[in-house]
Amino acid sequence: MAIKLDRKITLLQGTALNMIDMVGIGPFVVLPLVIQKMGGPHFLLAWIVGAVLSLLDGMVWSELGAANPGAGGSYNFLNESYGKKGGKLMSFLYVWQTMLQAPLVAASGAIGFAETATYFFHIDAIQQKMLSASVIVLITLLLYRKIETIGKIGVIMWVAVLATLSWIIIGGVTHHSISNNYFSSINTIPVDLFFTSLGFASVKTIYSYLGYYNVCHLGGEIKSPEKNIPRSIFISIFGISILYLAMNMSVVSVIPWQEAQNSKYVVSMFIEKIYGHSAGIIATIMILIVAFSSVFAVVLGYSRIPYAAAKDGNFFPIFARLHSKKHFPHISLLFICGLGFIFSLLFRLSEVISAILAMRILVQFIGQAIGLILLRKRKGTKHLPFKMPLYPLPVILVIIIWFLIFLSTGITFALSGLLVIALGIIAYFLSVKYKIFENKKSIT
Repeated sequence: MAIKLDRKITLLQGTALNMIDMVGIGPFVVLPLVIQKMGGPHFLLAWIVGAVLSLLDGMVWSELGAANPGAGGSYNFLNESYGKKGGKLMSFLYVWQTMLQAPLVAASGAIGFAETATYFFHIDAIQQKMLSASVIVLITLLLYRKIETIGKIGVIMWVAVLATLSWIIIGGVTHHSISNNYFSSINTIPVDLFFTSLGFASVKTIYSYLGYYNVCHLGGEIKSPEKNIPRSIFISIFGISILYLAMNMSVVSVIPWQEAQNSKYVVSMFIEKIYGHSAGIIATIMILIVAFSSVFAVVLGYSRIPYAAAKDGNFFPIFARLHSKKHFPHISLLFICGLGFIFSLLFRLSEVISAILAMRILVQFIGQAIGLILLRKRKGTKHLPFKMPLYPLPVILVIIIWFLIFLSTGITFALSGLLVIALGIIAYFLSVKYKIFENKKSIT
């Protein structure tokens, strides 16, 4: 009897996993970077851009996720949207890049964890690398279990995320001493310079929003997916957007933005300034818990993608293996964590953030949006449990904004993203020519 994934994740658990994936270390470490890029209190606009893009793109994910609720998320969406021939190529390219960018995402959280830990641990660069690698190892051990247990762990981590952000927001509301005008100074900046700065800053904020779609990767394990996937996505986006905006306003209402932009531990410094050094230590510990939780959620979701492709006969069959007792794709999990372990030893956080976006935008985000248009033309909308409002306007805006963000990652990372796609196309046609995946059944 074939082993199957279990549909045990509830709306609460799915939303919790989405939100802890979104938060992670991102908003805490990129806050000063965003202020630097914008050069003023109007840095809040970059966070608004991230929220708007997430909402628009969330409509695409919701429509596709509700209609195709299987493990693997974008793999299934691209395969279905582009038809028999184009679908195989696009879905293969997505898995191809996932095998690199999923470990990069995991590494980014682990690296951020190690950097934040230096607030109270005076450790050198090598020790930081060892700490980030240890985070990946611990994540692997925690995820090596049944999905219902993971769902419960996710809810506990979600509570820690909400508690951390709420403490920061309440601290700013009750102790604000600086009045900032977030938008009026825009008029003093040349238009071209302003939009260039906004583009570079938005690369950082969008990194902090990524994860609102994590529930789609777990589509094969979500209860009532046609309803719960869109609900989870929109609850996550609205909730996190409000928390991010409130958190940023709170921080710069206590610490001047001129000072905050140069602080490596801006949130810890913020709490310390209000409540004292002991509170700063507690806040840093809570941030580390949040960062750890995010790596947990992201690895959980991404480990289902190579599994889905291999099960479909479009990737190496070994990745289709499920654990005989715990019913999860353990080979896929071990590969992503293993490569994440290596990446956490090799790269810096700022490099990883830009590389993640550059690698994903063209195939996954833009490719998926175009795919939705093709799917609607080919099959109509009767089969769609969720239909986005104002179609096709959200899709057009998503494509335009994602392309601008791709350009804003910088020439080096944009070219590296194109290189990964080019190598993936070569690998795909070689696999077709030599029938590497043909007639291979999934292994359970």
